[in-house]
Amino acid sequence: MPKNLVIVESPAKAKTIEKFLGPDFKVESSFGHIRDLDNVDRENMFSPSYVVSKDKKDIVSKLKKLAKDSEIVWLASDEDREGEAIAWHLAETLKLDPLKTNRIVFHEITKKAISKAIEEPRKIDMGIVNAQQARRVMDRIVGFDLSPVLWKKVRAGLSAGRVQSVAVRLIVEREREILSFQSSSDFRINANFSNSKGESFITELSKSAPNEESVEPMLKSLNANMFKVTNLEKKSASRKPSAPFTTSTLQQEASRKLGYQVNRTMSLAQGLYESGLITYMRTDSVNLSEDAINDATAVISENYGHQYVQVRKYSTKAKGAQEAHEAIRPTDMSKSTGGNDDQQKKLYDLIWKRTLASQMSDAKLERTTAEIENDSGLKFVAKGEMISFDGFLKVYKENMNEDNSGILPNLEKGEITNLISATATQRFTRPPGRFSEATLVKSMEELGIGRPSTYAPTITTIQKRGYVQKGDSEGMERTFSKGNFSDKKWNWEQIKENTGSNKGKMVPTDLGNLVTDFLNQHFAPVMDYQFTAKMESDFDLISTGSAPWTEVLSDFYSDFSPLVGKAGDAERESGQRTLGIDPESGKNIYVRLAKFGPVIQVGETSDEEKPKFVGLP
Repeated sequence: MPKNLVIVESPAKAKTIEKFLGPDFKVESSFGHIRDLDNVDRENMFSPSYVVSKDKKDIVSKLKKLAKDSEIVWLASDEDREGEAIAWHLAETLKLDPLKTNRIVFHEITKKAISKAIEEPRKIDMGIVNAQQARRVMDRIVGFDLSPVLWKKVRAGLSAGRVQSVAVRLIVEREREILSFQSSSDFRINANFSNSKGESFITELSKSAPNEESVEPMLKSLNANMFKVTNLEKKSASRKPSAPFTTSTLQQEASRKLGYQVNRTMSLAQGLYESGLITYMRTDSVNLSEDAINDATAVISENYGHQYVQVRKYSTKAKGAQEAHEAIRPTDMSKSTGGNDDQQKKLYDLIWKRTLASQMSDAKLERTTAEIENDSGLKFVAKGEMISFDGFLKVYKENMNEDNSGILPNLEKGEITNLISATATQRFTRPPGRFSEATLVKSMEELGIGRPSTYAPTITTIQKRGYVQKGDSEGMERTFSKGNFSDKKWNWEQIKENTGSNKGKMVPTDLGNLVTDFLNQHFAPVMDYQFTAKMESDFDLISTGSAPWTEVLSDFYSDFSPLVGKAGDAERESGQRTLGIDPESGKNIYVRLAKFGPVIQVGETSDEEKPKFVGLP
């Protein structure tokens, strides 16, 4: 038998690690957590009791036997809180001898990283374990106490959670902002000019017209006298690359550029990590190791030249950032491709390019602003941008929309320009955008709600429980006016467009609205964004040993418990709305949520004659 037993979380990870260790090591997987939280003793300082999951009993038996036959057991679960807790649960359940048990962590699965971890073992960090226990116990208390209240006061079978309910609140409030938004419109006026060489360029009038009627009077001198370049400004500017990926920014960029949902991104990243291709994918750090920076700069020099190298060190700005690992990066920068399938390869390509770009020179730009004016003071402005040195853009093109309205031809101050045509287009103010999965993650991160490991599961949970769904509406048809000026006259047309599409965006269901209103009314402290972020900070304090985890739970429970009691005495929440009056009976017609779903009700529950009910889909 091998002298050493290494226990990791996943079989794929085990397979990769086994390649780097000699015959003296056997690598086995625990297949994630082996114990579940069974009960919390609130009378005894929130003491948790755990049980081995039914589907893990055979695994535990096998690991016990292997551990007994080994001289040293190496607990090599992930380096975050969840991984530390898994290591502790293994040590407790397998009854491992602390003197013969080592805890090792690594943020990439490479021979160098594994060898270094074996050389520098440590013991299980109980501060990190207790932070995870505190989170788990608190979430159990919130879920167990809130859910029965929702069953009685809203509908049977509902559930609530400390992070998920706050995420739903974000979506509900955004939807209400959108629904209450009053749109206004004005007219943007553009003109197409050409210079003395006949090269055309687009300009915009320096002010907009408030309505269609004011467009023509405002532009009456449009064709009356000639336009010339009255002012010309050229400025050198630079654009810096973004930091390497964190969990949040990877999820956002993979959504924007590859169309991947948050869960899919994490699944693909996990596969790349377990294959030894990228560093650990749950991180809020933008830091790169010296080795990684040296590898990246070597690749840049070799492929693009030394002038493209600019070493940068980034610092993490995320609210409440903790467990500072490295950013997500390739383990070997010389590998420009990696992955087992097309989707993995696309994600690896994104990570490789972003990491490389972070160590490249700024892009150098020439920004030009030209003012085109006639003697009547009618002034148009043209903006353009030229890239004089591409720098990091050679590898990684980020959003290029801002100030990037095209390239202007060469213009000279005082040069006469020729008006070709003009347009006046009605535009409408827009409400705030609905959340996509990626923008919801961004907001949660900015507010300090949750951590890298919780974003994807939270988004899955709120959809699975029916509080949020992906929109499928194409929006409503709207007509806008557009005027075209050519041959010295205006021609107007009405154009149809769709507006307000929610397709693929996060939209609250009626149930999500109802539950959010109930929780906001009766559990305002728990639903508060700052409270949720403070709890994350408290967990961080526990992980560093700065706060006893039982005290943090006790403080929380002393405030939370009275709210549960008061909510139990509250009126049932039905979201009742009046639809109108039944023409036959003259009774009111309502729509509301009953015990088993939505119904239409004719008549009052207080009437002598019982009301009629009809179920709704």
